Amino acid sequence: MRILVVGGGWFLGKAVVEEALGRGWSVTTFNRGRSGVLLPGVRQVLGDRTSVDDLARLATQGPWDAVIDTSAGEQPPKVVLAGTRALESATERYVYVSTVSVYAGWPDQPLKVGDPLMDGPADADSDYGRNPEGWRGPDLHYGRQKAGGERAVVETFGSERSWLLRPGVILGPGEYVGRLPWWLRRAERGGEILAPGRSNKTIQPVDVRDVARFAVDVAERPGGGVHNVTAPIGRDTMGSFLQACLDATGRRGELRWVPDGTLLDHGVRQWTELPLWRTNEGVWLVDSEPTYAAGFTCRPLEETVRDTWEWLRAGNTPVPHPRASAHGIAPGREKEILAAVGSPR
Repeated sequence: MRILVVGGGWFLGKAVVEEALGRGWSVTTFNRGRSGVLLPGVRQVLGDRTSVDDLARLATQGPWDAVIDTSAGEQPPKVVLAGTRALESATERYVYVSTVSVYAGWPDQPLKVGDPLMDGPADADSDYGRNPEGWRGPDLHYGRQKAGGERAVVETFGSERSWLLRPGVILGPGEYVGRLPWWLRRAERGGEILAPGRSNKTIQPVDVRDVARFAVDVAERPGGGVHNVTAPIGRDTMGSFLQACLDATGRRGELRWVPDGTLLDHGVRQWTELPLWRTNEGVWLVDSEPTYAAGFTCRPLEETVRDTWEWLRAGNTPVPHPRASAHGIAPGREKEILAAVGSPR
């Protein structure tokens, strides 16, 4: 197999490259070369995916059997569209890493493939679908942009040559968003730890290495399709996740569970101040059963937590990213909320 990885320098892109190299495939990456690493055995094409000239030059470096696009998360649909048009004649199929946020019902409703999607034209720019001023709900802008990106891929390659993968939260070694690293560092500090909501609340984060393996799997398959890529509903809970963080870091802390309503009364920001915590009913009710039937496997969450901690302890640091600064509650604010709640009876 000959594949092109758009991105490929860090986190999911790097994991995809490692997986493909492990299979003996020929791997080309296309990125700006400003962050991440270049793995041995990879042919790197330097360029900016927002440049029409760079895309045209990239297309001359093919052909490939498949493109795996791991770097479209912050690109508007029109950039994805330009890339797919430039590469359509140079590759057999296109694997686009999207998100469950493309569903119109996320995060309030249970979701399955085939449910209605957000609006978002294939040629939209970055301003399309922005949240209104003062908006405090889910990030509709992100979902609309990614839905437009999906439409850009299908518009160019057709559904018979497009693989659309929709992960939820991706964790694991190299995570740059900062969700799991923050919880691990918080567990390491010990003491009373503000645990959000209910300990038995199901969650569905997935390991970056498992997403990468499945992306490489489908890149090898003729045809196309759509898959939600999450852990099974009900397998993992917020309680088992936080306990895994405590176990990995030496069991120095004690979890104090504070109800959703109390946290909301204190103005705690969902999804960021206490990462992975969200009160919307559908956020962790994403059906991925057809994906498992198609060969996807998902390692235990405890393994993801443990391996990420070992990665951090080895002195590794994620690629700097502005999203990381938004995650985690300040120690003083955490203490204030715990004091206001009072001691458990």
